[in-house]
Amino acid sequence: MKDDEPLLITVLGPTATGKTAFAARLASTLDGEIISADSRQVYRGMDIGTGKDYSDYIVDGVDVPVHLIDIVDAGYKYSVYEYQRDFAEAWTGITSRGRQPLLCGGSGMYLEAVLGAYEMVSVPHDEVLRKQLESKSDEELRDMLASRVKLHNVSDISSRKRLVRAIEIAIHREKGGVGSFSFPRFRPVILGIAAERDERRRRITARLDARLEEGLVDEVSTLLDGGLTPGDLMFYGLEYKYVTMYVKGDIPFGEMRDRLNTAIHQFAKRQMTWFRKMERNGYGIHWIDATASMDQKLARARAIIDGFR
Repeated sequence: MKDDEPLLITVLGPTATGKTAFAARLASTLDGEIISADSRQVYRGMDIGTGKDYSDYIVDGVDVPVHLIDIVDAGYKYSVYEYQRDFAEAWTGITSRGRQPLLCGGSGMYLEAVLGAYEMVSVPHDEVLRKQLESKSDEELRDMLASRVKLHNVSDISSRKRLVRAIEIAIHREKGGVGSFSFPRFRPVILGIAAERDERRRRITARLDARLEEGLVDEVSTLLDGGLTPGDLMFYGLEYKYVTMYVKGDIPFGEMRDRLNTAIHQFAKRQMTWFRKMERNGYGIHWIDATASMDQKLARARAIIDGFR
């Protein structure tokens, strides 16, 4: 990382903390454009359930450009590799226009794929190889991987699943398979938006009830009527899992709402656990209180960003 590399300003945080509205307001002050880091907002037609609050991107009557929202059809299995590739394309476009890129979202895997600048490759799963690796110990797998590649991050081998996948990619490359692509160089400035547990829980419940009022059930019904199977929708979890169960008649409305409310609280907790893990792994996250006024949050953000210029 060099001092002359451009900044990537990142706004992350758990669900329902107002990070999108804040990121849009910040982008408007920095002549910036937003790149979404939300693993479900890439899907067209999944609007209310994924929280595509389009009005958040309008600041003082002006649209703040946002990328990687509504780019594939619902039902498609969009991958982290595709996300990183599409991020790189969006980054190139934004910087070529002389504007400031802002990454915003709460999907930890997407955020780390970008902030870690990991070398990603499009490699299919090799079930035969995976079967062969089942009998090997974790140490044997690590040795096998180390003989082929130089690891760039401890997270590469933090689990057996990642070990197997890394070996799969290395062997595929050795055979002349699909190559990797280079990722843009940048200096990350990471801003975290968070609230205390009780406030976060209050916001989550209030937002869920608002989305149900806005037509979340109708959205799920429309997607099912459009050809998606219940399994397709339930794959995306949370709102789409529980509302699909309700639409199918498997559970009553009250049970759906309560179970979904609990699931979203659990999801937010997992998000915070992921962000804390990122901090332990060396990502410096500058936390900002979600309950502060917008002016206070912007002032805090600008002070942090100025420290990197």
